[in-house]
Amino acid sequence: MKKIAFNTRLLIKDKMDGIGLFTLETLKILVKSYPEIEFYFIFDRTPNPEFIFSKNIIPVIIKPPTRHIYLFNYWYQYALKKQLSKINPDIFVATDGMFPLKTKTKTLAVIHDIYFEHHPEQLPKSVLNFYLTNFPKFAKQATRIATVSEFSKKDICTTYKIDENKIDVVYNGSNENFIPIPTSEQTKVKEQYTDGYDYFLFVGTLHPRKNLINLFKAFEQFKITTKSPKKLLVVGRKMWWTPEIEAALNSLSFKNDIILAGRVTEHELYKITASAYALTYTPIFEGFGIPLVEAMSCGTPVISSNITSMPEVVEEAGILVDPFSVEDIANAMIRMNDEHCLRGNLSEKSIIQAKKFSWQKTADLLWDSIQKTINA
Repeated sequence: MKKIAFNTRLLIKDKMDGIGLFTLETLKILVKSYPEIEFYFIFDRTPNPEFIFSKNIIPVIIKPPTRHIYLFNYWYQYALKKQLSKINPDIFVATDGMFPLKTKTKTLAVIHDIYFEHHPEQLPKSVLNFYLTNFPKFAKQATRIATVSEFSKKDICTTYKIDENKIDVVYNGSNENFIPIPTSEQTKVKEQYTDGYDYFLFVGTLHPRKNLINLFKAFEQFKITTKSPKKLLVVGRKMWWTPEIEAALNSLSFKNDIILAGRVTEHELYKITASAYALTYTPIFEGFGIPLVEAMSCGTPVISSNITSMPEVVEEAGILVDPFSVEDIANAMIRMNDEHCLRGNLSEKSIIQAKKFSWQKTADLLWDSIQKTINA
């Protein structure tokens, strides 16, 4: 093996979510582990120089930037296909699951989840139609598939009738900077973001599937029941912020205790996560849930959903709730507030559970999957 091509179009400085993190963290390890291999990083815009972090990286730019779903077909099926023919790599790793359907290049499609199959109401029609039309084809035509949890593997197998032997589970990890921090540092973070008060934390793109409306309503119930001064700190960009989410927020009596911090830097996120009273992360669907491992790595207790992949990630290290029940989420927050031994016990379990996941393990599993794909 001499050449590997990766889709790196989601490596965008200060704008990376789950797929971007997966791509960056695994590549930082693989590129340095295999200096004899040429890694072709395929971007859709001029990359930030920090993403060209090794001499064996060859950046390739295919324009135009894929900022609109209508450009996807051209970019993937024509421009990318042409570029892969030029490079002639041993394998193309489709980090977002998408690739040229008529390419001769062996392809490992990393399909993180297929939530759009289960919650079509949460996507614009143009995006939904593209996903529903193309992802069954991507799943069937990929040489192999990697996904981020046993839940997602089973879901892809069942929904698209794929042989389970074609799919490898490559769990996500957590950056090594997510660690517990001293109380003195936590105090500074609270003073900066919540006027010194303890806070529940949500981290993620502000998308309807993240279940923010029920989280807001649950926080309101928590405030009414406990009279606690605790805040809810929401970290993430308003990528899919809807009028319904806005209306739910504005209807609350305690909306001033909900702080929308927007997107923060990585350095800030480490400290914010480690200083939280608990992570409240209760999506209605998740292929993995990187914020869960990040919080657990910090010893921050988590409240999460009892469906899809989240029980697999959290196991016994957090409180699992019905994400469709405002009361269930609120009761978990109340328990976390009232039962002081519970929070301490969960904090200890969280650190142990988080050790099951790391980006080094992710990179090792992805490399195994790459080898299987090439040898297929």
